[in-house]
Amino acid sequence: MAFPNSGFTQPAYEKTPDKRIEYARLVSRGYCVGVPKGEERCVFTGFPSMGIKLTGEEKPGRAFRQHIPLLTGEGVINFHPSGDAGLPVSGVALLCIQAFPLGCAKCGGRLLAVHSNNEDITYEFAKAFLEENRKAINLAQLSGDKKMPEAKRSAKTLLVETFLKVEQMRKDAAEEHEPSSVTAYHLSNSGQSNPLDQRNPPLTIYHLPLEITVFLSYAISPDYRDAWQALTQRAWQLAKPEKRRKGNTSEGINNNNEPKQNFLYEDLFGLPEKATIFIQRYFLRIPQRYGGEDDPRQSYRTKDELHLISWKLTELFMERMMGMDKERIRQVRELGDRLAAYVDTQNDRRFFMNFFTEQNYSNFRTNLIKANINHVKRGNSPLITLEPYIEIFEDGEEIERSNWRLARDLVLIRMIEQLYNMGWLGKNQDAIPETFGENTAEI
Repeated sequence: MAFPNSGFTQPAYEKTPDKRIEYARLVSRGYCVGVPKGEERCVFTGFPSMGIKLTGEEKPGRAFRQHIPLLTGEGVINFHPSGDAGLPVSGVALLCIQAFPLGCAKCGGRLLAVHSNNEDITYEFAKAFLEENRKAINLAQLSGDKKMPEAKRSAKTLLVETFLKVEQMRKDAAEEHEPSSVTAYHLSNSGQSNPLDQRNPPLTIYHLPLEITVFLSYAISPDYRDAWQALTQRAWQLAKPEKRRKGNTSEGINNNNEPKQNFLYEDLFGLPEKATIFIQRYFLRIPQRYGGEDDPRQSYRTKDELHLISWKLTELFMERMMGMDKERIRQVRELGDRLAAYVDTQNDRRFFMNFFTEQNYSNFRTNLIKANINHVKRGNSPLITLEPYIEIFEDGEEIERSNWRLARDLVLIRMIEQLYNMGWLGKNQDAIPETFGENTAEI
């Protein structure tokens, strides 16, 4: 994956072990005292380049695809200044690059290399991947296999899963650290890769910006951990049914099929652009309509998973991921509390169902106004007044916010949690709809 044309892997070198040892010494000991220095400067370090040839034809100290991933092959002048092929490299940089795959994961036939603006996080990722690689190499050697087994997870799931482990370890060590973003490079150094193939490019970049890493760091803290783990546990890929064999009527599940991906982890990479859908799917438990047989999101049901709906975790998401100001969050929470108390005391099932499912803003507002009037007629104070209503649902009087459904969903999450705690939903589970409006968002 990293050096498919190098002296480590070329079949011709297997027949001449001395030649392989010579190549290994060349690319891993070029930093040593006594190795000649070239006139050019290393593009990575600024140190003098190596004064010895890495290939038989080009300039001393010039590296190509077999030495450094994602470069062009020998003699290819495209994308090099003045058509001067290759990159000048120092012995120190070349050693680091040769060692670089040891701290990467093997996912989908590619390397997964992780970098953070916090050097400690970069180091911890490399350390974690190195330990897994050593285990994988041992397994391959014991089984007589020349190839390392793949990582058990998909690239994005492995990235998030490892980041959470690193963050938890740092929390357990009571280390003070600044929030940091994380970027992963999922790459192949195969010369057969087509850079224009969008389905299988030689390099894919995954980014966890500061908003996501901060949210994840809070999510695994004691205040949120239980709610967060309950959500992530329900998002693991389902085991696929075993194929029916002749004479076997069993429709059992292959429990040895360990999941490769966690759909919640994967959907984090669509944030914050798809925050509305993320909230519906994971915090409100609205099912996804389409997906494979191994996709657990199709089986999500609000009425069956009331215990997973957490306002506290949703509030954290609004504040840390979406940057919503605390005043608007407070107004959403208070409106949810008042509406929950109204539904409970008046047993207004119709209002609750309409509030849950309505996709037309005018009808939604009318439904809320009627409930407000009925509440006042009974001698109570209004459920909602004009200013908070406009702050939550409108950009101006009678001009709905473009994301008013998001505001409705947030209020609804608080309502459901409160009604669940009050016991009303336990007695009225049939008031929770099974289907939703046509405009319900899809991931």
